[in-house]
Amino acid sequence: MNANPRSMTIRRPGNVQPSPSGTASKPFWAEMLLEGGDGEMTAMRAHFDPGAISHWHSHPRGQFLYVLSGLGRAQRDGGKVETLRSGDAIWFAPGEKHWHGAAEDSPFSYLSIQPREDGRFVDWMESVADSA
Repeated sequence: MNANPRSMTIRRPGNVQPSPSGTASKPFWAEMLLEGGDGEMTAMRAHFDPGAISHWHSHPRGQFLYVLSGLGRAQRDGGKVETLRSGDAIWFAPGEKHWHGAAEDSPFSYLSIQPREDGRFVDWMESVADSA
């Protein structure tokens, strides 16, 4: 990788990592595609196995999801559970508490883009089951 983050950078595929513990009902797989500095964008590709969902979380400067494949679900705090399909584009506002993941009978993959602020791009919270 180029040492200058402001110049063209190419990241080759293959650096897929399991999710950190305490972030989902079951491990999911994530590949960081872009790791910007403060005020810059980060991007990742994520894959959830059937039935796996994230814990509640928010993003200090918002999050954009683009569904690549499968059938997913998402919910913002106080809202209804929404079904997500390939090609759907979803925006979560800055600080909006939400979760997303795979439907019970389908895997789910998406591209996620969110800016970094104060060294972070996500704030993890309790599991969805713990908040029911």
